[in-house]
Amino acid sequence: MEPKSTIETAIELTAGSPPSTQPPVAARKPVEHLLHGDLRVDDYGWLREKQSPDVIRHLQAENACTDAALASTNAFQENLYQEMLARIQQTDLSVPYRLRGYLYFSKTLEGKQYPLHYRRPVDESSSAGAAQYIAPQTGNQLSHEAGQLLLDLNALAEGHSFLGLDTFEVSDDNRLLAYSTDTTGFRQCTLQIKDLATGQLLPFRAERVTSAAWSSDNKTLFYTVEDEVTKRSHRLYRHTLGDLGADPLIFAEPDERFRIEIDRTRSRSFLLLLCASHTASEVRFLAADNPLGDFRLIAPREDFHEYYVEHHPALNIGGTTANLFLIRTNSGGRTFRLATAPLSDPQRSNWRELIANRPEVMLSSVLPFRSHLVLLEREAGLPFLRVVPLSWERQSPDWRVSDLLANSYRISFTEPAYNAAPGTNPEFDQSHFRYSYESFITPRSVFDFDVSSRQSTLRKRQPVLGDYDSSLYATERLHSLASDGTRVPLSVVYRKDTPRDGSAPLLLYGYGSYGISMPVNFNSNRLSLLDRGVIFAVAHIRGGGELGKPWHDAGRMRNKHNTFTDFIASAEHLIAARYTNSQRLIIEGGSAGGLLMGAVSNLRPDLFHAVISHVPFVDVLNTMLDASLPLTVGEYEEWGNPQIAEDYFYMKSYCPYTNLERKPYPAMLIRTGLNDSQVMYWEPAKYVAKLRALKTDSNPLLFKINMGAGHGGASGRYDYLREIALDYVFLLHQIGVRS
Repeated sequence: MEPKSTIETAIELTAGSPPSTQPPVAARKPVEHLLHGDLRVDDYGWLREKQSPDVIRHLQAENACTDAALASTNAFQENLYQEMLARIQQTDLSVPYRLRGYLYFSKTLEGKQYPLHYRRPVDESSSAGAAQYIAPQTGNQLSHEAGQLLLDLNALAEGHSFLGLDTFEVSDDNRLLAYSTDTTGFRQCTLQIKDLATGQLLPFRAERVTSAAWSSDNKTLFYTVEDEVTKRSHRLYRHTLGDLGADPLIFAEPDERFRIEIDRTRSRSFLLLLCASHTASEVRFLAADNPLGDFRLIAPREDFHEYYVEHHPALNIGGTTANLFLIRTNSGGRTFRLATAPLSDPQRSNWRELIANRPEVMLSSVLPFRSHLVLLEREAGLPFLRVVPLSWERQSPDWRVSDLLANSYRISFTEPAYNAAPGTNPEFDQSHFRYSYESFITPRSVFDFDVSSRQSTLRKRQPVLGDYDSSLYATERLHSLASDGTRVPLSVVYRKDTPRDGSAPLLLYGYGSYGISMPVNFNSNRLSLLDRGVIFAVAHIRGGGELGKPWHDAGRMRNKHNTFTDFIASAEHLIAARYTNSQRLIIEGGSAGGLLMGAVSNLRPDLFHAVISHVPFVDVLNTMLDASLPLTVGEYEEWGNPQIAEDYFYMKSYCPYTNLERKPYPAMLIRTGLNDSQVMYWEPAKYVAKLRALKTDSNPLLFKINMGAGHGGASGRYDYLREIALDYVFLLHQIGVRS
């Protein structure tokens, strides 16, 4: 038996005395902080002491209070849970993808929390594996033909409250599987190697692994690990099968702003070591068939220069073939361009432009195939997939590189708001491109696009059991006007019979950080809100990536207030357009979106009726002043460095915890996980404690802590669905819906 952790011991020490169902009052233990001549007093810093029985007891008291407050809704929660579960095809299979003679797929079984991962040999008598998949209208899934079980995540989860699968890499000879799992939610993964011929684990185990990649010799595995304290991915090691000594350290990244990752090019020819901060990057490469060689630098890092690398062994452009690196770079424009570099000397002076920067089009990624490139682009807030054929011939001796883009085309999508993204495309030589498509009303769909015929074939559409009819719903793309005149996109969905007289309840979601785009995705759970008359909307505010890097830049560092005022403007627009009113408006966000929730609740508490905030980043100033915490130093490029006076005072101006005041606030449900490694549990714990002491209203303030999970909440699909049911019951009760 493993020894108990200090957390388990602390939890055991709290057993035996059931906590009160009344809202707990946290003790005030003031600690003064003086910086830049500014004195701050933090009364609740003691809640950081995770090993303390007093802290655990306080969190358990918060859970008991929330459970008591929602006890009368237990039947409604169960009904919602069953209602949402009834829409899910619980026993199901993913669309298989082909890799080196095998079809890989996952399976879910009714009653099981986690998927099982399989493979089976390709039947070469059928068409390239894709035709071995039953068409959606004839069953929507693979036949249950026996396959080789690679991993059963349910078995791996036994004895744990959490299970996450990260690395899943098969060696080139198809014999070995390198995989990593997290059993706490702290995003701390253990890497192991399984012999797929025998089913046995090899005598190898690495902790705190963040990425891994095989060389082509089938016996050498490169992997990166994180620092034990700050969780920064910073070291690269090389493991050779059969070598029982310590794995040699290949590379160490000293700059605390940078994190590293190891990967293989899609051509499988090279290993790539990426070192990246939020604003700069550099890449080293090593031939995959020379694992004992030295990694070579492509171009040294420069401030504010990001570049990312792929490879094509026979790039055919206008009749000329070359073995080249493909470089996606923001040199020449914040929305990136595409260049090539020779393998022999890939330094920046030898880069040749292939696709020029287009200021209004964000080049988000590039996927090379033997016969074509696929570009993921964003324009006007929407994603696009562009196919660039590589087999066309130049039409005249005056051929120019710009002709490459002129001979390309986008896959057509017709809905006003949607999400489209590359799917699983592991083989470089495949003639099709797999992508996923969905919208608020179109379930997630997997397509194979044939580059020769320019036709998309639907391989699977997410089953929605019951009587779902997409024609009963409508989706719209709107724009609000920010105070500085900027147009902010909004995506909206509702039932067509929902009144548009301002009386309908509306859930407005927002994020707006790190350049991350909020997808317009389908969620069958959401039907439980739409069918009860709730409108759902996403505000694509600055700080996100919907309109490319400039959109991100406009909502980070000392532009962060734009994120909050954009969200407020979006809410006001929805009210003015009579989608809802302030007494029926609920807002939701998580992580950095929880910062958004805290900031706008401080700025305009009158505008929102209720708030749902998940793992919220609300103690911005204290967290960013603690360089020992995960993410802090690396995120100076997102929020600023509070050791700099100007950054300190700007961050202080919006920090939710710092700016809580004695005034009324909306009703709130706040969630966190005890094992969260990205936004520590104590941030919302401190925020709730201070808010309880200050708020002057009688609105509910509920705090729910998952004591066995991390940043993403419950990992099991049934457990997660129960968390959604609780959120929905809170929301619906706030607008007077009881069933």
